[in-house]
Amino acid sequence: MSTPPATPSHLPPVLRPEHPPVRSLADLADRFGTDVRGDVRGVSLSGVTLATADLRPGEAFVAIRGLNRHGAEFATAAAEKGAVAVVTDEDGARIAADAGLPIVVVDDPRGRLGALSAWVYGTGAGDALPLLFGTTGTNGKTSVSHLLEGILTQLGVVTGLSSTAERHIAGQVIVSRLTTPEASEFHALLALMRERGVEAVAVEVSAQALSRHRVDGLVFDVAGFTNLSHDHLDDYADMREYFEAKLPLFRPDRSRRAVISLDSASGAEVVARCEVPYVTVITPAIAADPGLDADWTVEIVDERPQGTEFTLTARDGRTLTTVVPVIGRHMAANAGLAVVMLLEGGYAWDDLVAALDGGRIEAFLPGRTQLVSGARGPAVYVDFGHSPDAFEKTLAAIRRVTPGRVLMLFGADGDRDATKRHDMGRTAVEGSDILVITDHHPRFEDPDTIRATLIEGARRARPDAEIHEYSPPERAIIEAIALVGDGDAILWAGPGHQDYRDIRGMRTPYSARELARRALRAAGWPVPDPHWPVPYPDDETPLSDPSRAWSD
Repeated sequence: MSTPPATPSHLPPVLRPEHPPVRSLADLADRFGTDVRGDVRGVSLSGVTLATADLRPGEAFVAIRGLNRHGAEFATAAAEKGAVAVVTDEDGARIAADAGLPIVVVDDPRGRLGALSAWVYGTGAGDALPLLFGTTGTNGKTSVSHLLEGILTQLGVVTGLSSTAERHIAGQVIVSRLTTPEASEFHALLALMRERGVEAVAVEVSAQALSRHRVDGLVFDVAGFTNLSHDHLDDYADMREYFEAKLPLFRPDRSRRAVISLDSASGAEVVARCEVPYVTVITPAIAADPGLDADWTVEIVDERPQGTEFTLTARDGRTLTTVVPVIGRHMAANAGLAVVMLLEGGYAWDDLVAALDGGRIEAFLPGRTQLVSGARGPAVYVDFGHSPDAFEKTLAAIRRVTPGRVLMLFGADGDRDATKRHDMGRTAVEGSDILVITDHHPRFEDPDTIRATLIEGARRARPDAEIHEYSPPERAIIEAIALVGDGDAILWAGPGHQDYRDIRGMRTPYSARELARRALRAAGWPVPDPHWPVPYPDDETPLSDPSRAWSD
């Protein structure tokens, strides 16, 4: 028997509705099954899950094939934890035969998981649900999601959120596991939000979520598209395949309306292939083709360390001027997209004007160009950006509000898209005065090799540039602060809101924000208290749960 360990205590919980509906296993088999093994009569279930570590008594265990193992290998462990049935394919049914549970055989259980979960939790397209806002694109998904939630809160709406950084349920904050949770987790989360009176939900929808069926069974009231740039070629063969993976969000089975940014070249193609009613928005200051005609335009009014002021103008002449509380023209573009998505979702223009015009958007964007330094000394920004396009935009934003030099500090993910590393080095060195290369998540890759590739990309672009290499990042931030002074700025890109580093399968506790504050204090610079306490324990805990390995 393969017995997975319990979920490590540091991992965020998988959320369930407090009063889940009770469904008949026989009905499930009639709706979704192609065959049944064992007696399903009189058996009830209250939920579904892909992972035995998260299983609760009374739930069905959905066993799918992964890269290396079949989830059905854990069927006996699922039975011991109180599972009432196994839902799997023909191969899984053979493997799970000795677990002593009734088995419902389903063609393509991963592909059917969304529809099955929606039926179990009553969260399908025809059910009473909060308004759903889904945002996709390479960069800006998280920012748009948090901006949507912030504006909705200013409108007096009870909100939910699902992003790379966090899950929010009517004010409760939970750290995220995946950018977009598995379909079974997502539908359970949505059912819990409904129980707690959530009226609107902002969701970050990755390309992988669409490809891997994580948002199956959902229809978004409004879908938003931010941009497309080089990323995730570890998951997709090329940029065309990556682009195609995002398009299903703009079809009637996935969304009802769309708001499409024309800032990147791909925006026009999304428009051409969009199958639902849509409007467009453009930010000429950053657009690949600023001359494109759009329904809405975002004009930059002012940029300062406390935020970016912009005016949103409609084709019919309506205008709204407000401030997004982070630096960067791209952040104004994200905010403009969020406002238009809310309009398309049915919120009144006059209410948005009353909440925002002449004021600011009250939103916190975790790890997005987050200023962690004080009034004197170098300005230190910690950011989650990890693509060449994100580097370029964020460095340019910091340059415009920095009187002195700009230092860039970053590393790259191991065991992820290595094809972008030269471009990361090139973009970083072209946008900074001093470059410091360090480590990020090496995973099972040699960190020395990762750093060497980044430096090679930078040297090719600027052979005479000032480039330093320090490992580990705990040392790198100390050395970086020693290289700059009052009026200068440091952009530490990559870690953002994350509180760990992935080193050979171990989730090592780590906070770039706290490390930066410590280094500033040690150098004699004043540091404000963080907005929340940042734990920095000394122990190491396993990154992955073997019972989930086959479902990721």
